[in-house]
Amino acid sequence: MTTNGLKTALLLGGLTGVLLLLGYAIGGEAGLVMGFLFAAVMNLGAYWFSDRIALKMAGAREVSEAEAPELHSLVANLAQVSGLPKPRVAIIQSDAPNAFATGRNPQNALIGVTAGILEILEPRELSAVLAHELGHVRNRDILIGAVAATIAGAVTMIAQMGHYTLMFGGRGDDDEGGGGGILTTLLMLILAPLAAILIQLAISRSREFGADDTGAKLSGDPEALARALEKLEAYSKRIPLPVNPAVSHLFIVAPLTGLSVQKLFSSHPPTAERVARLREMGSTLNR
Repeated sequence: MTTNGLKTALLLGGLTGVLLLLGYAIGGEAGLVMGFLFAAVMNLGAYWFSDRIALKMAGAREVSEAEAPELHSLVANLAQVSGLPKPRVAIIQSDAPNAFATGRNPQNALIGVTAGILEILEPRELSAVLAHELGHVRNRDILIGAVAATIAGAVTMIAQMGHYTLMFGGRGDDDEGGGGGILTTLLMLILAPLAAILIQLAISRSREFGADDTGAKLSGDPEALARALEKLEAYSKRIPLPVNPAVSHLFIVAPLTGLSVQKLFSSHPPTAERVARLREMGSTLNR
């Protein structure tokens, strides 16, 4: 099993455990069974349909070559250089500049960009960003990222449902009047989304360094990627991209940088550190 294959298995196992605990906290033994059934469906769905789910959660729309010929051309040229199949292309109608990649494997990959990134980046910089996203495809990061987004979103949704369950009566099988059970359930409803986020963070940060490295080599232009990251970081502080937090780790820079709570759970390494590594790479290539 590859490293990312192992990470995906661990991610599925960890988030499945969170779903089981959450089901038990909400519904006791019956909830545990329902949690297991839901986890089984989610794991299958996360594998086969994670790209479509992530696309919807990101608010992106797939576009044809006729709709975005220049973008498709850039992606096709980079895919040819990398030896990968050409990914599908999607656009998010937002002024916040950003980009992401998703899919089950290179044959089912998709690269998405915002309308904003097409406005602010120079052609060299945009090409470098697309190469970074192809780096995620080449490094087999896209499956684990899409699966994390899908299941973390499911955990959050179930936790929200659990709040409504408590509001309308909660569990009816707790001992000693139900006080302890309600407290346990409340803690689980708070901790489950947090656990899902922490599991995501455990596998997300190193992926960006790897994609930066691969993308810089594919484009042959580490400096262009460094400049692009600086621009994207600056804009993200002023124009956060309002996407579901469960998919924030898919983007090249944190899309919710402007929100203080999100900074506590950033799935991205510091942009300044990424830029410094790229410029060091560029100086090495120019020697």
